Amino acid sequence: MESFWLAVTTLGRDEVFIVVLALYTWLVRPQGGRDLGVAFALSYLVNSGLKYGLDLPRPFMSQPEITSEAAKATAGGPGLPSGHAQMAATLWGGIAVQVGRRGMWIAAFVLIGLIAVSRLALQVHYPSDVIVGLLLGGIFALAARHGYFPQHDWTRLALPLVLLAVATLLPSSAPRELGAGLGMLAGFWYARPSFVPPHDWTGRLVVALLGLVMVFAVYFGLSALPEEVRNLGLVRALRYALLVLVAVQGVPFVLRRWMPPSGPQLSPMRTPAQA
Repeated sequence: MESFWLAVTTLGRDEVFIVVLALYTWLVRPQGGRDLGVAFALSYLVNSGLKYGLDLPRPFMSQPEITSEAAKATAGGPGLPSGHAQMAATLWGGIAVQVGRRGMWIAAFVLIGLIAVSRLALQVHYPSDVIVGLLLGGIFALAARHGYFPQHDWTRLALPLVLLAVATLLPSSAPRELGAGLGMLAGFWYARPSFVPPHDWTGRLVVALLGLVMVFAVYFGLSALPEEVRNLGLVRALRYALLVLVAVQGVPFVLRRWMPPSGPQLSPMRTPAQA
């Protein structure tokens, strides 16, 4: 049974979140994807700040024998709040809130529930860790639809510059999540999606495959930097900011045959078909 829960908990990995955010932005709601990305990055930063600020233990820290080595490998950093539960609730809950369809709500609840239960089944979190993570994730999921994340005023450039400046102050020993979160927030805040999603299945398949190749080329390419360089706070933040900008603006520019430029900016909750 552990192999099942290990497979489920893999759905809470960064790489899965990258794929889902990218595909949702390219194929479903460009503006909604940008706003979801901002909410996701804020949730990521809050989770990291609480996790390392509170520095509370995981179950296996006092009872090492209750958790397998494979399960321990899925557990990074202190316990509260559960990052898997919080980020899954933010991502899938945010999509459900934006889409607003019954089927999406059901899928979101199933995925979030399975991921949350997997953290308990693998005994890498206490129930309180998971509950707090789910509550925080729900708050940021709502922010993905109801939050105000301006794109056209002076904050579009000013806030990312401030975030990158903060990243320069992070020591190389700082948790990687802090630099990554600052970079994601800077990238999503600056990003301005201005394309129409492909409408036919051929276009969707081309965009999904080629887009993900481009995104992961950046993701894994920059991870190949020397360790002493990539662990610098600013470098880590720039890596994730660049990853976001490649996904939101670079991929549509390269694949503009299938993702043509849009007209005037659509409101966050309106699709091209509704405009």
